[in-house]
Amino acid sequence: MTTTQEPRVPEYTPEEQAEILRDDAGVPVGVVEKPRWTPMKVALWVGISLLGAFGWMMLAVVRGEEVNTIWFVVTAVSTYAIAYRFYALYIQRRIMRPDDRRATPAERINNGRDFDPTDRRVLYGHHFAAIAGAGPLVGPVLAAQMGYLPGTLWIILGVVVAGAVQDMLVLFYSMRRGGRSLGQMARDEIGRFGGTVAIIVVFVMLMIVLAVLALVCVNALAESPWGVFSVGCTIPIALLMGLYLRYLRPGRVTEVSIIGFVALLAAIIGGRYVAESSWGDFFHLTPTTLVVCMVIYGFFAAVLPVWLLLTPRDYLSTFMKVGTILLLAVGIIVVRPIAQMPDVTEFAFNSEGPVFAGALFPFLFITIACGALSGMHAMVSSGTTPKMVQKESQVRMIGYGGMLMESFVAIMALAAAVSLNQGIYFSMNMSPASIEQTAGEQYSADGTPEENAAAAIANLGVSDPAGNQPEVTWDSVVDGEEVTLTGAAALEQVAKDVGEPSIVSRTGGAPTLAVGMANIMHNVVGGKAMMSFWYHFAIMFEALFILSAVDAVTRVARFQLGDAIGNLLPKFRDPGWRLGSWLTTGVVVASWGSLLLMGVTDPNGGIRTLFPLFGIANQLIAASALTIVTVMVVKKGFVKWAWIPLVPLAFDTATTFTASYQKIFSSDLAIGYWALHNATKDKIAAGGLEGDALANAEATVRNTAIQGTLSILFVVLVGLLMATAVVAVVKALKAGAGRGDEVGTSEDPDEPSHFYAPSGLLVPSPLERKVEAEYAVVGDPKLLAGGSH
Repeated sequence: MTTTQEPRVPEYTPEEQAEILRDDAGVPVGVVEKPRWTPMKVALWVGISLLGAFGWMMLAVVRGEEVNTIWFVVTAVSTYAIAYRFYALYIQRRIMRPDDRRATPAERINNGRDFDPTDRRVLYGHHFAAIAGAGPLVGPVLAAQMGYLPGTLWIILGVVVAGAVQDMLVLFYSMRRGGRSLGQMARDEIGRFGGTVAIIVVFVMLMIVLAVLALVCVNALAESPWGVFSVGCTIPIALLMGLYLRYLRPGRVTEVSIIGFVALLAAIIGGRYVAESSWGDFFHLTPTTLVVCMVIYGFFAAVLPVWLLLTPRDYLSTFMKVGTILLLAVGIIVVRPIAQMPDVTEFAFNSEGPVFAGALFPFLFITIACGALSGMHAMVSSGTTPKMVQKESQVRMIGYGGMLMESFVAIMALAAAVSLNQGIYFSMNMSPASIEQTAGEQYSADGTPEENAAAAIANLGVSDPAGNQPEVTWDSVVDGEEVTLTGAAALEQVAKDVGEPSIVSRTGGAPTLAVGMANIMHNVVGGKAMMSFWYHFAIMFEALFILSAVDAVTRVARFQLGDAIGNLLPKFRDPGWRLGSWLTTGVVVASWGSLLLMGVTDPNGGIRTLFPLFGIANQLIAASALTIVTVMVVKKGFVKWAWIPLVPLAFDTATTFTASYQKIFSSDLAIGYWALHNATKDKIAAGGLEGDALANAEATVRNTAIQGTLSILFVVLVGLLMATAVVAVVKALKAGAGRGDEVGTSEDPDEPSHFYAPSGLLVPSPLERKVEAEYAVVGDPKLLAGGSH
């Protein structure tokens, strides 16, 4: 006869018992472990600090003609570790002060649709996938024209003091307010007028951001059967993972992770064979067809329960995103490529850059948005994520840690770009018009694109690391022999190696990153014969990367719109009202979908018109978010630490307002919207234009008018928001916030938590494991399966 042994509650030492938080019934709800510094820990952090300092010295001080890209990896990882352990913890203790005895909105509401207590590892995957869009891949590649050092400084230091701070604080304060959107928090904290301004300007700018993200994704997947098949497979795989984790094996995150990872690998590998088979034609989709598919997917991803599609698909995407970036980091460590771009180029100090116009300040900080600071992240941090956090102590790991991972993506993208030969880099990122202008008398209308690009590189006003004029060179294998090709022959060979008709004028950043990744990875796995595989793998990786942001931000925009309408029709604020969620989602996908359709059907207008506004709009959302956070910090009585959000706010405001001013008032045709608008109108009036030239000129007049008008509108509205925020801060200080009193915050009332979950990302501490075991006996494990108390 066998007996079943009842689970036993672990025994604790008095020291451990003192570090456990419990509810009124004695059920554990949290752990607050005191830091214990041992000689080994001290030595570890001293070692990390020294390694980081040495990396910064090699990148920023020593520099020289040959800078190994391995220092990008070393410097970034060391700085991130120190920032997460010390600065993020400092902020948490000063102006967040999480309390795991408080129930989060996910625990309190827990409706199984939008509010769902989600395992911290799965939620980290969702949050990272949602915030990591085109920005960390494309922005650093484009900014490489200014050299490797400016972008490196902004990406690493910017995320530490700005981007990760914004994400973490917005996430925490939204969670404390029932998961309310950024615009609604502005209305509650600043007032009706300022909040209305924030709701309008943030929503409009968010539609632009969404449409541009979707456009990059469409361009990456269009007429690519491999990419369409593999990315499409993530949807049924995610549905399987969601159902498995919800009903079949609740809480078994490791099991479902293995299943999802294996299925994803099969989809990636199988995609190549599908593309080469008769099925390939079925997945060979035009841009217009992809727009329809994306709109339909965006709608369902935003209205279905988060646990069914959105969260598991984003978690699945994170495997590929993080895995690929870590693989690239390993490739850089193994191959140790030398940076071909100097630390700072001539284009950092003039507006003659062929990739984008404008000097280092302010346009570097606009071009590199995601990866250092991004307003779109504030929308996710006040949208889906705060509605799924299990415990308040997990916010640092999800908010700050998630942004650090995105910054690492940006650094790896920059390292891959600067490891390319300068001639290859600029040939890929110069438009045909720019090539014609730069080549000058050497340009030939009868010449090939490769010949004209090589001529343009010879006239390009930039130097290589040795101070010489750059030359197009490429190492390859021809007829079994290793050769170094130059000029047009080099550009033609690059195209052959990656399996493309041509790589000249493949602007936008994504193809350049794909060539850079393939150039590194083929030295690790496969040799030159695998260049084409790695190139197309990178293109598909970029598409998957971006699509994960589109679906999540669509849901966020739905929340934003629902909160806004809810001020007039309160029913729309009810997260459980299905009709309301369908209506608001329909408006959102129709808005960005129509802009996207314009972009893929009209090469001279549509969303391409709004693309230059993407960076400014994104960073203005960040300025709005940091403004609202500053008001909330002051009204909590934390005036002494208001500098934490104020420092990045001041810098972001200076860059975005300066960029907007130059775009509006500059007389430089490469920068100023209205200067180009008026010059083109004069050119049309003078006559002599006909056919395509006339149509393009008319499109330029129309486009610059839209760009200039929107730039003025955005700056005025954000300025009004900041003015109302100053009024709210002054009132709070007069009411006692300056003395440390809490003044009229809109936080939800404190409700006791009855749920426990660890706060760390991967491995719980020994005490957390013991508390988990106790909770499994005495607690309410139904929450792990999405049930209610």
